[in-house]
Amino acid sequence: MIMFREFLKYVFFTLLFIFLSVFIYLLSEYTFSKITTNYGTNEDLKYEIFIKSNGVHTDIVLPIKSDIINWFEFFDFEDTLSKRDNFTYISIGWGDKGFYLDTPTWAELKLSTALIAGFGLGNAALHITYYDEIIKDELTYKIDISKKQYISIISTIKESLKYSDEKPINIKTTAQYGQNDAFYEAIGSYSIFHTCNTWTNNLLKKASLPASFWVAFDDGILYQYKKSNP
Repeated sequence: MIMFREFLKYVFFTLLFIFLSVFIYLLSEYTFSKITTNYGTNEDLKYEIFIKSNGVHTDIVLPIKSDIINWFEFFDFEDTLSKRDNFTYISIGWGDKGFYLDTPTWAELKLSTALIAGFGLGNAALHITYYDEIIKDELTYKIDISKKQYISIISTIKESLKYSDEKPINIKTTAQYGQNDAFYEAIGSYSIFHTCNTWTNNLLKKASLPASFWVAFDDGILYQYKKSNP
């Protein structure tokens, strides 16, 4: 009887610890995501970019060609299934390689994939998607930026990749989400403290654009731009 009571006590405190950990994590994320970091103000806002979310994951969307960079010269359009080279925009996001390649839908999510990703045990990948046009909605916000800010964004993206012969390493896979996307080997590991949205937020922060103190989910990033996109 005593052993059974000890077992129940152990289960109770274990569940209490898990509950409190999740509560503190969610409360911290909500609080820190609403804190806006210092950002620069510029007058020469000649470049148009977008923040785009699918409801969970955020991407940064950039013009394919500008006087700074031609993304087709950096990411080979031949890596996509369509092989098209006449898109207008490129969408770029960072995330867990296992999630990207092994979980095309939430219904196919495996516990092992979630645990490996959540505890930072997996590898990272960069996912790019090409678009003909971008439509503004409640999950997509336009941002006008300066040349200096765009250069910073490019630098962050390049620093996030792994290379072979000075070219991003394309991940050969049949897990593309469509005809116009591709995956590349990336640096770092996804975890509950450094998610795909943390990467996007840090990119914005480095470019002196509105960003949250810390985010894990997409809500905090979108919150920063809802204020300037009524």
